[in-house]
Formats: sequence, C-alpha cells, structure tokens
Amino acid sequence: MYKYETHLHTREASGCATASAAEQARRYKDEGYDGIIVTDHFFNGNSAIRHWTDWNDRVKQFCLGYENARNEGEKIGLKVFFGIEYTYDGADLLTYGVDCDWLCQNSDIMDIHAYEYVDRVHKAGGIVVHAHPFREADYIHEIKLLPDWVDGVEVYNAGNYDDKFNERAVWYAEQYGFPQTAGGDNHHLTSLRLSGVFSETPFENIFDYINAVKNNTISGLIIP
Repeated sequence: MYKYETHLHTREASGCATASAAEQARRYKDEGYDGIIVTDHFFNGNSAIRHWTDWNDRVKQFCLGYENARNEGEKIGLKVFFGIEYTYDGADLLTYGVDCDWLCQNSDIMDIHAYEYVDRVHKAGGIVVHAHPFREADYIHEIKLLPDWVDGVEVYNAGNYDDKFNERAVWYAEQYGFPQTAGGDNHHLTSLRLSGVFSETPFENIFDYINAVKNNTISGLIIP
C-alpha cells in the first residue's frame, strides 16, 4: 500500500507555515510516505508572496515551495506533486492538475469569479477538492458550500481542532456522493498528526491522483 499526503504547506509560499519545503519532504520520507502534494496558499489566501507587480515573477516565487520540495524528493526518493490551495470567500479549494505554466498563462485569475476559476481548472484537466468545509475559525467568516463546483471533499483534515468538523464533512460528502479525501494540512515540523490517502498502486504524476479521486478508487484514508 502506498501513502500520499494531499495537503501541505511550505514557508517559501505559505505565510502561516514554518517548515521549509525540503524539511517537509524529508519528514514525510522518514514517516514512510511515498509522495506528497504541495498545496501552498495562493495569493487570495495566507500567501507569503506579497507586493509583486509582475505576475510571472510572483508565480515564480510561489512555485518555489513545490520546486524545492521536488528537488529534495528527487534526492531522497519521494514523489512530489504540485497543487494550490485557492481561497474563495471562506471556502478553501485544493486544486490539482494545473502547474506553474498554467498560472503564468492565466494572469487574471485573481480578477475572475471563483466559478470561472473552477471552469478553467476543469478545462485544463484538473479537479477541485473542498478542504475542511466545516472548519470554524476566526479567519473564516461563514461556511460556504459549493456542491455544483467541487469534485471531492476532504472529509478528514488533521489540522481541525474539533472532530465534529470532520464528521460534518463526511455527512456532506455522503449526501452528495462526493469522493472522499484526507490531508494533513501540515504547516510545521512540530505537527503531531499527519494524514493523507492510501493507494494500491503508485502515483507517478498528479493525474494518477486525479483519476483516483474522479473514479473514487482511493484505497483508504490515513486517519491517525
């Protein structure tokens, strides 16, 4: 059985993270994971990338978390894939299947509605998974559900401080028949709980993970 983290952050690109990309890669390798998906906060979330006027330069800085993790992963034998945590009015949308070139080519995505953003992701072959949809926190002013726009639901998030947030996510996913995922939402090396998904076959690229979500063939969720 193969283990993958689907939701993690690096200090290179996420303003609330303290672990570097290389540190994250080494920890997950030590914990027996086969791969990680770096999902740093995008510019409409708690991004570490601020005050850039040139869009391509800003994207280049954003992608450093993924690139540094990938470079370390190549050294230690850990698969590293690219993702984004895109924020829309209280809803955090884990985005898989786009890359840094796509971001450069879509320099207006901060100016369009989230629905159009999701449409573009789908046209690129990607998917959107609603992260911790029922989390309550001082930075989340309302719970916003988007059942017509997401492709899956993160039903277990190790960063949730109350289990009821995960229980409600399970209910939501079951009501709509969404594929269910799990993630650590890990920002720090001091995080005690890690999460993710199991797969009976290895993921060689991000589209292997996308297909597992779309076809609901994830073997299981990593719930500590």
